[in-house]
Amino acid sequence: MNRTTRTVVAGTRAATLLPLASATAGAETAGGTPRASGSVDFGDERQLIDGFGISQAFQRADIMNGAPGLTPEHQREVLDLLFDTGTGAGLSILRLGIGSSADEVYDHMRSIQPDDPGGPDAQPRYEWDGYDGGQLWLAREAREYGVERFYADAWSAPGYMKTNGDDANGGALCGLPGVEECVSGDWRRAYAEYLVQYARFYAEEGVEITDLGFTNEPDWVTDYASMEMTPEQAADMATIVADAVADSELSEMNVVCCDTVGWSADREYTEAIEADPEAAAAVDIQTGHRYGDPARSPLPTDDHTWMSEWSPPGPNWNEAWDDGSGYDGFTVAEDILGTLTQAEANGYVYWFGASINATRALIQMDGPDYHVSKRLWGMAAFSRFIRPDAVRVGADSGSEAVRVAAFRNTDGSNVLEILNTGTGTVRQTLDVDGPTGRNGDVYLTDETHDLQRTGGARVTGGRLSVDLPPRSLTTVVLDQPAGVPPPH
Repeated sequence: MNRTTRTVVAGTRAATLLPLASATAGAETAGGTPRASGSVDFGDERQLIDGFGISQAFQRADIMNGAPGLTPEHQREVLDLLFDTGTGAGLSILRLGIGSSADEVYDHMRSIQPDDPGGPDAQPRYEWDGYDGGQLWLAREAREYGVERFYADAWSAPGYMKTNGDDANGGALCGLPGVEECVSGDWRRAYAEYLVQYARFYAEEGVEITDLGFTNEPDWVTDYASMEMTPEQAADMATIVADAVADSELSEMNVVCCDTVGWSADREYTEAIEADPEAAAAVDIQTGHRYGDPARSPLPTDDHTWMSEWSPPGPNWNEAWDDGSGYDGFTVAEDILGTLTQAEANGYVYWFGASINATRALIQMDGPDYHVSKRLWGMAAFSRFIRPDAVRVGADSGSEAVRVAAFRNTDGSNVLEILNTGTGTVRQTLDVDGPTGRNGDVYLTDETHDLQRTGGARVTGGRLSVDLPPRSLTTVVLDQPAGVPPPH
């Protein structure tokens, strides 16, 4: 088992974002611009960053591959927008949906064993089409862009393994503690082997599944693929999945749990896992969604944690940066920053990268065409510049209106993400400590800028100053390695 280890330096666990004096209460420049004065220490260490990602499950990858008419030229442009590290978001995690349905109509994911083989102890009868609703194609494309993290997650077991005989509408996996006895028997190990076989099919196609999940929103029942599982049952199942992984040739995969609907709901699952020594040893990454419940406090574990699914609710397709709708680009940027600094999450996985109709995805696919939301650029400001294995460091804006997060990449570059939540321009000054050079670049994301370079940054006398337009996200990248051109 390839255990991921959460890095937290003693005395640095408190969140970066603290209630401080308002920027408007400070001194003003000659031009009347409010000032904020804070600090950043690039020699500090908070949590490691695993990456940023999306999912294209439930046939969305097939749509991206041209099923309803997206042209090859636009297909490549959409891929560039999501995965290119120079012009797009540079996403580094792809979340795959492990199917459980007997068909593959839109919004279903076909199972690799759609029919009951004759019970949990029968010889499995797996089927593999080498496409997986477009997900294998997308995984291969993402790999060409440099993506190395592939998280395969199951929404449900096939219906014949469950108490309700249906992969939808909840129901529980037969054999779990406290679940009514099923005539067909105990399916726990067979389900674990099923998940491993899915990863094995991908390995045979040249794509390594790095992270494997066995439950999605176990606290939620809905009319599509869903399966109920209590915290104690999740702990039980985690040990069985980990044993199946350890017994396979894919023993380096991380076991992931539990992708609850809300972040605070995952606390109960995390506590159940940590209370069970076998489960605690089995689970490598603990995950939660944030629907209606943002990730604003750490989960009670030393494992890595991911906010593994979210897109804001809203009735319409929205391309705005900051229109007060609650599902614009500013909303996404604000959520990512809070998740990283307050929940101290190691990974952030948005829901759909691209979808259709009145979607809250980053990109809307529209027949042969596509449209881009500012949500994409709100995420790209983080995912393009904060690379896997970066370390978050301590930073404080000195203002309750300005929120800041800072990171040190393994290539030596240092990144500041500064969100001005106020309605006026702020001159932000930071005292800079730790290993860093003097020069860098400034990128702006707001209503009229899509992560565009707007100037240079210079550390003078240990201080860095940058003007923050109102309601904007400013990204400062210092110490870009020699020979590596800055992103466009």
